[in-house]
Amino acid sequence: MNWIDTHVHIYLSEFDKDRPEMIARAVGAGVMPLLMPNVDQTTIGPMMLAAEAFPGLCLPMMALHPTSVKEDYRQQLAEVEHWLAKGGFVAVGETGIDLYWDKTFFKEQVIAFQRHAELAIQYDLPLVIHSRQALEEIFEALEPFRGSGLRGVFHCFPGDEQQARQAIELGFLLGIGGVVTYKKSSMARVVQAVGLEHLILETDAPYLSPVPHRGKRNESAYIPLIGRQVAELTGASLAEVAAITTQNARNLFKLHNLTK
Repeated sequence: MNWIDTHVHIYLSEFDKDRPEMIARAVGAGVMPLLMPNVDQTTIGPMMLAAEAFPGLCLPMMALHPTSVKEDYRQQLAEVEHWLAKGGFVAVGETGIDLYWDKTFFKEQVIAFQRHAELAIQYDLPLVIHSRQALEEIFEALEPFRGSGLRGVFHCFPGDEQQARQAIELGFLLGIGGVVTYKKSSMARVVQAVGLEHLILETDAPYLSPVPHRGKRNESAYIPLIGRQVAELTGASLAEVAAITTQNARNLFKLHNLTK
């Protein structure tokens, strides 16, 4: 079985001691390629080094994370645009709106998010959305792009069944990660409501480890654990979950020339 980890921060310091081994474990579990969202200017260098060290396996995205939108966001956006113009990225991400920690730069987050959407359309790339306590604000910000051909994924989808259908109606897939394995997670109902054709899998490693690794460092080799939970919830076989979610990811990120 082949799986794809559509969201993993391979380049972070949590993996500095054993990055090659972590990637080898992922490949051994059938998880490849591994898609890397950018955070801000400080992560571009480490991310690109990982992409160079593991060509065709660790694939970079480019964007400015909403929690990194501060006074200098226009300068950081210019850097994002500079890199996207170079090419070689599988998505514009991760971007979005995050009102959990701080609402100070909400207006700037919206401006930055909509600029990322424009760039995704310009470069025909999927948009990888981070939303935390901001789904309705995200939907409102996306309204001007309805019918534009914008596509993408709501990473670590945080909403309910109705919001899931709203995201799908806007042309987006739902990213399902380790949270779906948690007993109190509402993701079980969402997964059952929307079906496999609207899902892709992710770890968000080193964060959000699935059970039984919750509380420890996450890694891409755990994708099959997430897949197993999705299989139980949908009544599909593990092979069906792998095949359908992997094909969904290939289609969204245009990975057909990279994964067989």
